[in-house]
Amino acid sequence: MTRTMAAADWVFLLSALLSLAFTVEHNHRREIDTYHVSVGHLFLLRCHIADSHTNLTWRRVGKHNLSLPTGVEVRDGLLWFLPVQMSHHGSYTCEKSDKTRLLQMRFGVSVSSEECPDPPEIISITQGVSGGLPCKQREIFRLNNTRNIRWMKDCHPVEQQGEPISVDKNGFMRLPVASERDAGKYTCLVDISLDGRKYTAARSIQLTINNDLVDTVAAEPEVVFPQQEVVIVEVGTRAELKCLAYIGFSDDNDTQMYWTVNETYIEDHKELYESWKYTHNRGRVYGLSTLSISKVLRQFLNVPIHCIIENLAGMNVGLVWLQEADRSALYTTVALGLTAFLAILAAAFLFFKVDLVLAYRKLLRHFPKQQAPDGKLYDAYVSFLHPDTMSSDETASLALQILPEVLEKQHGYSLYIRGRDDCPGEDGPVDYSCLPESLRYIKRKQGALEWKKPSLGAQKLTKLRSNRNFWKNLRYQMPSVPTGKL
Repeated sequence: MTRTMAAADWVFLLSALLSLAFTVEHNHRREIDTYHVSVGHLFLLRCHIADSHTNLTWRRVGKHNLSLPTGVEVRDGLLWFLPVQMSHHGSYTCEKSDKTRLLQMRFGVSVSSEECPDPPEIISITQGVSGGLPCKQREIFRLNNTRNIRWMKDCHPVEQQGEPISVDKNGFMRLPVASERDAGKYTCLVDISLDGRKYTAARSIQLTINNDLVDTVAAEPEVVFPQQEVVIVEVGTRAELKCLAYIGFSDDNDTQMYWTVNETYIEDHKELYESWKYTHNRGRVYGLSTLSISKVLRQFLNVPIHCIIENLAGMNVGLVWLQEADRSALYTTVALGLTAFLAILAAAFLFFKVDLVLAYRKLLRHFPKQQAPDGKLYDAYVSFLHPDTMSSDETASLALQILPEVLEKQHGYSLYIRGRDDCPGEDGPVDYSCLPESLRYIKRKQGALEWKKPSLGAQKLTKLRSNRNFWKNLRYQMPSVPTGKL
């Protein structure tokens, strides 16, 4: 009994340890800073461990009921507060699971009753240096709705000598030469219409003025490249775009670099991914951002792609365009080359047609195939005249001796030769007009071969056999398989 209980205890302990190891290995939780929001404002919360195409599970933490409170809902993977209420104060988690692990991220949402929420971060600008403040409401800008951007200082409209301050379309507020009176809490308000209702989103930044000139590290950013550049790509392939920008003499200046494609953020496209890092050169600091395109889509072609860099001193934008590779010249060259090749091939075939056919017939002899007899006794009909250009002896030798020796003995054809194979009384001069209609038709369709007159002194029989083109064309006109071999 004691040994049995001990074994059971070991099994239980081992199971517990394995369970703990599994939990540590497959569950990962990340904590980030708390978001500060105000009652009545629109607020969107993104889970940074996944994109808009990933299935997420959102929960509220610290309550008996883990369901989301009233007024909070999930849209496209984001947590929407429509609008923020005091009851929304608390912690929230997003979870993403795959086959091997469970990823979890926890957020804190601090709700204030003030019109301008508390600032979650502090930005410092050196006195006497011009700079600016970013409106860090990227999720709101991603909605691409008509919007109005306003800046508040200590919850009062920001003015410079009685005039509104300069704000660009991305909400970046450019400040003149900084002085101590510029310190304070700045709030970026974005008015937007959504689902027929008007909302306002707010985010605050605490600005301090630094009097120590030695700490002047931020400089107005300047994009080195791209500058109105065009990049040639192929649709469906991978591509990379790089952006290099000068940002000052230190990498501790709250610099941001990001990309937009046709005025949309890259998070809207699963084919896009961005990364960036600092590089140093002769005491200067540069930001190098890489936009990776896993698959070039046609919607990425011929639209503005911006590389945006901003820090406390200002903002600068680079521009690049993607264009599809022009293959028309290549296609034309290939077409011309193919046409020329086919023309040469056709000319070569016409020139060597007889040789090719004869070689093909010779090759087929090694692969015999039984064919049915066609009922013919002869492969060719031979008749000869007595023209003035050749003596009767030469004509008779060609018809009665040379043709049978080459075609019958060497190649196995069966010839019907007038004067040799006809019955007595059937011989006299042959007139083409007297030939049977079938032979006259063949002569009209295929023509007649002509034995060229031998040169002087070439009257011997061996010279007569040397007329190579005549023999090749004659064999070409003959049946592919002699009658005797069927």
